[in-house]
Amino acid sequence: MEPCLENVKAIRRSKEEKKLLRKQIKASHTLLKHEGISTVSKPTKDYIISLQSLVVANGGLGNGVSREQLQVVLGEGGDVETLIMHPHKPYALVTYRTEVSAQRGHVLLNGRQLQCGDQVVTLYLSYVDTVDSESGVCAVLPPGLVLVEEFVSLEEEALLLDAIDWKSHDEEVTVQKALKHRRVKHYGYEFRYDNNNVDKDKPLPGGLPQACVFVLERCVRDRHVKVMPDQLTVNQYQAGQGIPPHVDTHSAFEEPILSLSLGAKTVMDFRHPDGRSVAVVLPGRSLLVMKGESRYLWTHGITPRKFDVVPACDPESPVAVTSDFSNHSNLTLSRRGTRTSLTFRNVRRTPCDCAHPSACDSQQAPPSPPSLPRSQTDACRLEAEYVHSVYEEIAGHFSSTRHSPWPRVCHFLSSLEPGSIVADVGCGNGKYLGVNPEVFAMGCDRSCALVQICSERGFQAFVSDALSVPLRSDICDACISIAVIHHLSTQERRQAAVEELVRLLRPGGRALIYVWALEQEYNKQRSKYLKETREQAPPGNSTDDHNQETKGLTGNSTDDHNQETKGLTVNSTDDHNQETRGLTGNSTDDHNQETRGLTGNSTDDHHQEKKGLTGNAVDSHNPAQDPSSMVMECSKVLPVKDSPVKLSVHTNRTAFNSQDLLVPWHLKDGGIKKGGRVSKMTKDPPIDTKSPVLAPCPVFHRFYHVFQQGELEELCARITGVMVQCSYHDQGNWCVILEKTRDR
Repeated sequence: MEPCLENVKAIRRSKEEKKLLRKQIKASHTLLKHEGISTVSKPTKDYIISLQSLVVANGGLGNGVSREQLQVVLGEGGDVETLIMHPHKPYALVTYRTEVSAQRGHVLLNGRQLQCGDQVVTLYLSYVDTVDSESGVCAVLPPGLVLVEEFVSLEEEALLLDAIDWKSHDEEVTVQKALKHRRVKHYGYEFRYDNNNVDKDKPLPGGLPQACVFVLERCVRDRHVKVMPDQLTVNQYQAGQGIPPHVDTHSAFEEPILSLSLGAKTVMDFRHPDGRSVAVVLPGRSLLVMKGESRYLWTHGITPRKFDVVPACDPESPVAVTSDFSNHSNLTLSRRGTRTSLTFRNVRRTPCDCAHPSACDSQQAPPSPPSLPRSQTDACRLEAEYVHSVYEEIAGHFSSTRHSPWPRVCHFLSSLEPGSIVADVGCGNGKYLGVNPEVFAMGCDRSCALVQICSERGFQAFVSDALSVPLRSDICDACISIAVIHHLSTQERRQAAVEELVRLLRPGGRALIYVWALEQEYNKQRSKYLKETREQAPPGNSTDDHNQETKGLTGNSTDDHNQETKGLTVNSTDDHNQETRGLTGNSTDDHNQETRGLTGNSTDDHHQEKKGLTGNAVDSHNPAQDPSSMVMECSKVLPVKDSPVKLSVHTNRTAFNSQDLLVPWHLKDGGIKKGGRVSKMTKDPPIDTKSPVLAPCPVFHRFYHVFQQGELEELCARITGVMVQCSYHDQGNWCVILEKTRDR
């Protein structure tokens, strides 16, 4: 970089020239630091460098500059021999045919501004070593994948688009959904996003549209499919919309899967589990046929963006099928427009017996759910696996969905006198610890990862079990337990958790307790958990039934025609844990109960965390804190039933059919911590954090005991020295405020 300074010494420059030179030098430093490209502003005798090759800073595909636009500008200098534009890079490399042309281009174009969409970019040119024109082997399509260009004519395309009536909502004929990343219509059979499958016994009476018959007949005639498909999903994408990587559910559909692209072209990314990837350009009016490995093993998805990097088309050659990034001398940008895809499939009537059992849901034995605990030891083990370890794994993702405090909890905290001491037992990421700055609030949680998040946010929190909080008795003016006690698996342990809250309270102190309600319909009003019509995402994109994220999902199993990222409707939230998190990035239902119960959920003495407890006195007279008593408690045998009761897995957005159940949490991409594992009830394989492969995101299951009306009050009534001030139903949760009336 030093030689460029020599050129500044003896030349008198104007202010504008000096400003341009400073920015040129800065751009050169940036290229050297981040890209390893060494440049000079002008060749000298002491610095041997090509006089024909230049680097164009800010002139790359990553800046939104297309090849065609840059070629026009560079042509002002003279004839261009090669132009290399790397995908997503903020620079381009150009070689002119003559030194004179390069010098002219260097002088004319330095500081030139280009209008690229909504932004203006300024070009800075410097000399570089000779640039070799790169050429690579054309990308090979995944096995079984066929792309047929111009499968329908322009007139037929217009006919098909006109036949799709997005204004009609006649569910006797079709099922239409408005999703965050696209809108969709189902014909023949509805694809259900709650279980990523179709109800084979409930066909839609309208069948497939008559306007599509000629397409299907052509597919059969050309031997792309043997029998006429009986299911159609229509997706419409606006510019900037896409769909996460996924594999269509094996048990739902046969092969092949046919996808007809109408309107604007796009790029679909295919990825093998071993990391190989192929970007396939889907031109308008083309038919994509997925068979064999490309249908059953490779994921396919469309990255949400407004521009695609594609091979530049030669008007005299056919449209490029693959986006071959190995040949950087032939790449450009393609602005996306509105694209409509018609995906035809045949509903599968028998289990799938494909050659890829690792990715096949039909060939994977369903996991056996755990049983309702019959002893305290069983209870400790159940909670350790289906509560504590789960929240430890999902802490980061969980915290990202918890940001809006609920109003009635805030009202309780705000009603406290300044200087009050408040304990949030099961504080999660600490979202209530800063609600009232006039009180001294401290939190505790069973999850080390969540306590660490609290610490990073500047809150006072420590690791503790809800059954044994290392604080002195009668020290708190108020305690809150929000969505914690319902994670305890026996009545004895739930009562012990309430007793521990009471122990912490001074006489006259109050505690607020929230638990998830069995009655999601109360006083003739359905909770938002039941009445919202949000779609659910496939395994790996969203969270859970009542922690459901409206995200997209998110490396998830949704497809251009098949899967939907669970909960993508922008405005739905869960009555208990639902947040419009991720997708909208904002509001959650303030009344939506959080399942922060990982925090403060009980574990046995062997799982009790002690770190973070320094400085907190332990009441030696409190049996709940005595390790020996904890061991004895966990060994108490509950009445033995005739046979163990298996816990059921709850179905999202439905009424509860039992009080004790497992609720799924679909971990969003990147949410799993390094080295994370998946519980035995996980549907999907764990993510290999060392591999670049976009593996399916795992599904964790958490234990819940949902309370029926009156149960929480009855639980509190068993405890001496307390009085229930009030109880209420708050958007799918039973809640009580109790007062400690005397020393215990």
